[in-house]
Amino acid sequence: NIPVTHPSNIRVREAVDAIKRESGGKVDIQIYPNNQLGGDTDMLSQVRSGAIDIFPLSGLILQTLVPLAGINGLAFAFKDYATVWAAMDGELGAFVRAAVNKVNLHVFDRCLDNGYRNITSSTKPINTAADLKGFKIRVPVSPLWTSMFKALEAAPASINFSEVYSALQTKVVEGQENPLAIIEIAKFYEVQKYCSMTGHMWDGQWILANGKRWAALPADVQAVINKHVTEAVMKQRDDIRRLTDVVEAQLKAKGMVFNNPDKESFRDALSKAGFYKEWRGTFG
Repeated sequence: NIPVTHPSNIRVREAVDAIKRESGGKVDIQIYPNNQLGGDTDMLSQVRSGAIDIFPLSGLILQTLVPLAGINGLAFAFKDYATVWAAMDGELGAFVRAAVNKVNLHVFDRCLDNGYRNITSSTKPINTAADLKGFKIRVPVSPLWTSMFKALEAAPASINFSEVYSALQTKVVEGQENPLAIIEIAKFYEVQKYCSMTGHMWDGQWILANGKRWAALPADVQAVINKHVTEAVMKQRDDIRRLTDVVEAQLKAKGMVFNNPDKESFRDALSKAGFYKEWRGTFG
């Protein structure tokens, strides 16, 4: 669902070339970047039906099908990347993948990094939870996102990524939230003035394959695909880390105004609104 210049697309393209080479041309994968085959929810349906063979998707959007898949997006769950990868490459990731496997999807062991998400706005900086009251914000089509921003008394609107720029441009919404790399690559700085470094959730993308299609592949072919997908993911994570270090300066140079909000005010507001209690009921 992301532009062709994003590290995910660049590294996946390298993996596809390596897979074709090592399999002697037996495995030929075509890549369709930037929502060419539809929005996220469309493509999830297509990978389940077999119209698409492989598709990377945020766990929070996968949550519409596998409720547990959204657990990594719980607000302020991970204090840093060391904590993220210990969980997602460890027991938590294995627990989520087991749930995904039950809906005729194969999920690869390692997930791509999408990054920590921050709020942008065309109208005002967001310094505390109180600034979100009545704030019209685009969120992805996912129950957890809607629930979080409702708990913060904002006015969330569920919009697929392919339609976000136009929704910001036409002022259907005042703001949106995404990792810095996406804000830069999708050119949201053209239609947003402020970037508030809330870091309110970490998000990654599970690489999903149609279950029947994957099971039909010979074991040696599966091994080749697994090897190169894993290598691509580890390089992509490193790319995102380095990109995040420089992209803030790039966005400032393009006119975005940054601020560092009080994160405790958001956590307190979510606790008081019963957000964590509600999702403990869902996730167990």
